[in-house]
Amino acid sequence: MDVAGEIEGISIPFVIGVFVGAVLAPSTGGFLLPASLSLASLFAAASIIFLMSRDASGAYGPMLMFFLLGVFCFTSRAICVDVSDPEPMLAKAALQRLRALIAGIPFAHGRTNALLMALLTGDRSGLAAAQVAAFRAAGASHILALSGLHLGLVYMMVGRTLGLLGNSPRMRLVRSVLCVALAGFYTVMTGAGPSIVRAFLFICFREISVIDPERKAEPKNIFFAALTVQLVLTPSVIMSIGFQLSYLAMCGIVFVFPYLKSWYPEERRTSPMHWMWNAVSLTLSCQVFTAPLSWIRFHSFPRYFLLTNLIALPLTSVIMTLAVVVVAAQAINMCPPALVWLEDTAVQVFLFVLEAISSM
Repeated sequence: MDVAGEIEGISIPFVIGVFVGAVLAPSTGGFLLPASLSLASLFAAASIIFLMSRDASGAYGPMLMFFLLGVFCFTSRAICVDVSDPEPMLAKAALQRLRALIAGIPFAHGRTNALLMALLTGDRSGLAAAQVAAFRAAGASHILALSGLHLGLVYMMVGRTLGLLGNSPRMRLVRSVLCVALAGFYTVMTGAGPSIVRAFLFICFREISVIDPERKAEPKNIFFAALTVQLVLTPSVIMSIGFQLSYLAMCGIVFVFPYLKSWYPEERRTSPMHWMWNAVSLTLSCQVFTAPLSWIRFHSFPRYFLLTNLIALPLTSVIMTLAVVVVAAQAINMCPPALVWLEDTAVQVFLFVLEAISSM
């Protein structure tokens, strides 16, 4: 059974259908058709889906069915009254507690508290306008937006910590459940933005493959599965710039990065330059897909994005890792001053580098 071919055959027409639904629905900001025609298209799509589901023969039948399901999914949500679930009180209380802990860390520079607040909770209100502009000019705005970068680092730290439990099948199951539960709670706590939800879905599908070794964690399969599930749950998210940039970046990572990475001579892959090549390849792979959309939406293109990412991403990993440790120590009132100083210094170096690049 060609799993990759099946998931692509489902996901691609479904995503196209959701996009077409966004064009049909009037509630998305005055698109092409009025409400009456949107309702007509909704019922027509539902009728055709019903008929095709009874006898979907031929290669194009299932693809057309999932295309119409995408149209149906978006337009049905678009014309319904939005009844949002109340924000979970536990997640809200946890977020308030986390913000209080970050604000209470005695850093020498207030900018450090503000940056950690943005990186860990998504709250950028404490950042000065000049700092936000520096991130944008240097091509590092994605670092401020909660995404797979942030959740991935938290997930990696949790996974390695829980790895101390052992590697038996039962412990792997316990570790996977705890990783998914903690990642899910963090996703909800920080507002469940499109980018971080995408990262959470990637984690879920990866952990499924860990629990069941017979299921291969092919990046392409995970990409299409996560894309489809996210659009089924919230089809309107297809209009979000964060959703679009997140999946476009992942397109580069999944489909382009492996080829660029393989160009490096195999006999020299133990050298430090191999890491540099991988970092450059990863950055270029993302920019190939995200740069056109960024130019269309924001009319700007960071000239020094390669330099920024080569320096900023390793520093971000260090800062995020230290931040988790510092916040955890602060929570039990056992945060060493040396650790606070180290994190404060790392943040100041990071901000200095970004401001220098943005002023070039």
